[in-house]
Amino acid sequence: MKKKLLFVINTLSRAGAEAALIELLGKIDGGKYEIYLYVITGQGELRDRIPGHVKLLNPTFSTQSVLTEKGRGVLMKKVCLSFVRNGRLAYKFCYAARIFAGMVKRRRIQTDKLFWRVLSDGADRFQLTFDLAVAWIEGGSVYYVADYVKARKKAALIHIDYENAGYTREMDQGCFEKYENIFAVSEETKRHFLRFYPEYAAKVDVFDNIVNQDLIRLRALEKGGFSDGYEGFRILSAGRLTWQKGFDIAIEAMKLLKKKKYRIRWYVLGEGEKKKALRKKIKELELEKDFLLLGQTENPYPYYMQADLYVHATRYEGKSIAVQEAQTLGCAVIASDCSGNRELIADGADGILCGLAPREIAEKIEELYLDEEKRKVLGKEAKKKEITCGRQLKLFQELLE
Repeated sequence: MKKKLLFVINTLSRAGAEAALIELLGKIDGGKYEIYLYVITGQGELRDRIPGHVKLLNPTFSTQSVLTEKGRGVLMKKVCLSFVRNGRLAYKFCYAARIFAGMVKRRRIQTDKLFWRVLSDGADRFQLTFDLAVAWIEGGSVYYVADYVKARKKAALIHIDYENAGYTREMDQGCFEKYENIFAVSEETKRHFLRFYPEYAAKVDVFDNIVNQDLIRLRALEKGGFSDGYEGFRILSAGRLTWQKGFDIAIEAMKLLKKKKYRIRWYVLGEGEKKKALRKKIKELELEKDFLLLGQTENPYPYYMQADLYVHATRYEGKSIAVQEAQTLGCAVIASDCSGNRELIADGADGILCGLAPREIAEKIEELYLDEEKRKVLGKEAKKKEITCGRQLKLFQELLE
């Protein structure tokens, strides 16, 4: 009989962890395994990219991105429904109230982490027993697989710097005790997780992102990209418009560059909860024509090919697939010197690391703006990086055995 595999993820929005899961699902032999997928939010624009041999367990599904305003409205309806589904309304409310009080005390409100447990408790339940259940990302999927999935073996993946991401032991409620294996997407991500949970050292390993470089290079040749006719220097960034991604700092860096009257325009691909706040900041600094929020795009790769420089100045990372995509396409990359970015860039050889401050970011941009030859060398070296998935597939096979 075929072994039954279940993958659980929070959303199927256009982001790194989601793209990596789609790539892995495409590499698992549907002739040997019954493969199931469950999405905690029942939402995401990558629905049509699920391989045909994978069975989606969600009875209903919305292709609205959770990162857009309309998509967040759909999500909040799901959150409200989750409070009453499967009972325990009082428990869910008290849990959310305790977590919210802790966030207020730390002065850092994170609505996603506030409701992951509620969404997990209110999610669908299935009678199937799986040979392996994989919680593909921290948060809701980890809670759900730990508490509500019947499986002979359970594994969890951590895609973020757990120390800085805002998770707490009270949120997690001992969920990782129920996993035989825990994987982090980079060595630094592993170190941060083990500082948070040192008791799990014996069962934590590294499982790198799966990135399809051939597909990225092919899609970069398709029609698309910039359409504004701008002939100056183009900077590109891609990512969710959240506090983590540091676009508020990038805007201030752009203001410093504008004061020097450089012919530079900065473009951002992505959606998120901070969009209104970022637009307000852009307007206050009079950068409406200089710092452009382009929203999401189905194919971002022509933009990478047409940009002069890729900047990824984030507060923290797990291991950035956006940076790996930029490197694949030969972009010169500037990234903040933080966990997740350091493993991808040899500073000064195939990219540049910088401090996360407007002046430091602006100075590094200025350096490469004025030195075209250095940009070419960095891009050429970055493009040489080959991303293989042999080790990941071997690890996955070992899990099944």
